[in-house]
Amino acid sequence: MTVLDRSPKHYAAHPPLVAEKIPPLNNGDHLTRREFERRYEATAEKVKAELIEGVVYMSSPVYLPHGESHGSMATWLGTYRAYTPKIRVADNVTIHLDAENEVQPDLAAWIDERKVHQSQEGYLEGAPELVIEVAVSSASYDLHEKLRVYRRNGAQEYIVWRVLDKQIDWFELKDGEYVRLTQDEGGAIKSNVFPGLWLAATDLLNGDLAKVLEKLNEGLVTEEHREFVEKLNG
Repeated sequence: MTVLDRSPKHYAAHPPLVAEKIPPLNNGDHLTRREFERRYEATAEKVKAELIEGVVYMSSPVYLPHGESHGSMATWLGTYRAYTPKIRVADNVTIHLDAENEVQPDLAAWIDERKVHQSQEGYLEGAPELVIEVAVSSASYDLHEKLRVYRRNGAQEYIVWRVLDKQIDWFELKDGEYVRLTQDEGGAIKSNVFPGLWLAATDLLNGDLAKVLEKLNEGLVTEEHREFVEKLNG
């Protein structure tokens, strides 16, 4: 019969194996990006969480106005993508910006093989040319903490749709600062990074997606867009 050695000396040399307990992910936690990812991956329930300046932000349930606005934006941006080769668009993709910031924007667009690349884990590394967020109001962190993070990491254009405020803010990065773009006389806000990407913001706010796509189509048949496509294919 085998006799088990239960002496203190035995346990000192062979400590019992104890499974590591990963702490839960909580809103407001101050974490490194590595620890944030460790806790996020261990979270059983489906949640959307981001790390902004080392602080965890966990999103509330998505209400219908937010979901519908997101869908309209995705239709507009996806249509541009369909007619512009080598432009990539992603919905709620995880992006590693720096050591303290891991974001998951509503929409993002970038020029393939420019500065954004896919990590081994399947995430994005680096700021895309365009980031779009659908926010509740001007009080949202999308217009404060996240805006500063995107600006510092070089996102060239940043759009925030403030649903309750019925306002769309489109920023362009110039000399390290975000400058707000405005509608021209034809009723369109025009991207300087993606030629032909025109947005009829008033029509979008009014829920007239057909007019939004009509204005986008005007941009898609311009000489600027044609030259942009030729450059991308060159």
